[in-house]
Amino acid sequence: MNPEVLEQAARERDAADPLRGFRARFALPQAAGADGPVYLCGHSLGLMPLAARALVTEELDAWAQRAVEGHESGARPWIPYHENFAVPLAALTGAHPDEVVAMNSLTANLHFMLAAFYRPRGTRRRIVIEAGAFSSDRHAVASQIAWHGLDPQADLVELTPASGADLIEESAIEAYLAQHGPQVALVLWPSVQFRTGQVFDTARIAGAAHACGALVGFDLAHGIGNLPHRLHADQADFAVWCSYKYLNAGPGAIGGAFVHRRHLTAGVPGTRLEGWWGHEERTRFLMEPKFTAAAGAAAFQVSNPPILAAAPLLASLALFGEAGIEPLRRKSIALTAWLEELLAPLSGLVSLITPTDPARRGCQLSLRIAGGAQRGREVFERLTRAGVVGDWRAPDVIRLAPVPLYNSFLDVARGAVALTRAVRA
Repeated sequence: MNPEVLEQAARERDAADPLRGFRARFALPQAAGADGPVYLCGHSLGLMPLAARALVTEELDAWAQRAVEGHESGARPWIPYHENFAVPLAALTGAHPDEVVAMNSLTANLHFMLAAFYRPRGTRRRIVIEAGAFSSDRHAVASQIAWHGLDPQADLVELTPASGADLIEESAIEAYLAQHGPQVALVLWPSVQFRTGQVFDTARIAGAAHACGALVGFDLAHGIGNLPHRLHADQADFAVWCSYKYLNAGPGAIGGAFVHRRHLTAGVPGTRLEGWWGHEERTRFLMEPKFTAAAGAAAFQVSNPPILAAAPLLASLALFGEAGIEPLRRKSIALTAWLEELLAPLSGLVSLITPTDPARRGCQLSLRIAGGAQRGREVFERLTRAGVVGDWRAPDVIRLAPVPLYNSFLDVARGAVALTRAVRA
């Protein structure tokens, strides 16, 4: 691997990239390497859109200048603020605008959705998730099972990969549901698995769940903004997500949720938890005791949105609207394919646990370093000292994510060179 030749090849690829201009619209971390930042950690925290600062400042100015009147006047009044997100979020999730709402944070939204969609009855009380699910999802699911007076040890089912494998195939989900379907109330599954980067066929999973009489929800934390979704067409019952990863809305940013239209018209199977911001806007401030639901998924809101934590999402969604999720997906495939190619000479020293099929992975490669967890950690620390920002997932995985909105082919080349040197040191 000749770094100079590789860098020239990378620059040629970047020159031909129709999305290359978006990189300049993000703040790049300044301490990520002498040759320029190599930030490959958007799967953990997305970079800040430069426009976010102005949008937050506008809301601070509105607060300073208008005070309470900012709720109903100004460029973006605060009372209907969530409406600014409906169309762009619908475009990213494959939903109708009335099926999505920006609110709360991911785990809070998951609890709200589980209250509405997890209704254990008789022997149908199990929730099926993947083994090694993001810990917050597991905590939420286990606590919801216990809240219903049931035993998570018995009613939380965690499907594992086949022996010796890192990935769970959709066929394993189908097989479990075919055998145990009458005991399953809900399937909760990621669209992209956070540790491996594996993309799942949400339509296939939803079909299998519904065929056995169960409901299905999806965690899009590592999927939204990463690849296109078709939640409405795929018949998802609900979905939840955060906005600080691929949606680049900043730490603690407002999350979101999807509820399929059929539940908005016929009613959810469980109890929708209600608060005043889910009340229809026209009569909300009459403060009457009777709850009159807002139209669509907006009825699931309970509190007014945190405007200062929501404004940066507007900046990011505008960029997604300009770039388009399909062109971003094409660039993502090209970036990860080249990274995989550049790391191929490390075969035997580095193994890829992310699927090799580009259609089965997002913009993340998860790598296991030969020699065990301690050696892997040492390699990761060398990589970090070389100015490459990725992340370490215990016990033995390095995750690198070239994000198409702001990462370049030059980032990929420099990251590959640094990892090669770190492995061979």
